[in-house]
Amino acid sequence: MIQLYFLSILCNGLSGYVLFTGEEEETIEKSMKFSMNSPVFHLVLGILSAVTGVLKLLSPFENRIPILGDLVPSLAGVVAGIILVFGVYRHNSSSDAETLDRLGVALLRFRKPIGVGLLLVSLLHFLFPQALFL
Repeated sequence: MIQLYFLSILCNGLSGYVLFTGEEEETIEKSMKFSMNSPVFHLVLGILSAVTGVLKLLSPFENRIPILGDLVPSLAGVVAGIILVFGVYRHNSSSDAETLDRLGVALLRFRKPIGVGLLLVSLLHFLFPQALFL
């Protein structure tokens, strides 16, 4: 489906940009202005990226092999969604669950490299739509 192809590129690119440029401990003003640093934007983008990744895994572009055809962009979208949603959860959470906190530190430690990887996957997926693993 061409819609999922476009949505995958858009979500992976935006997620990569947000993860690469975003700061973990940034103050957010409560206003009506649009901000890419808003937790609501991160939550919506994370959910949309994860759902798009799962749907893209199930329906490949241009009748290719179902699992291998879009494996890298699909997994990248799911990982981006998990990191963005977990970042919002960790930002708003008041509980001190040690397991989730250790997992969060491990995931959020690699925000910038994962962001660069997402931008690269998005660009390669846009330039080479017929590649087997992209």
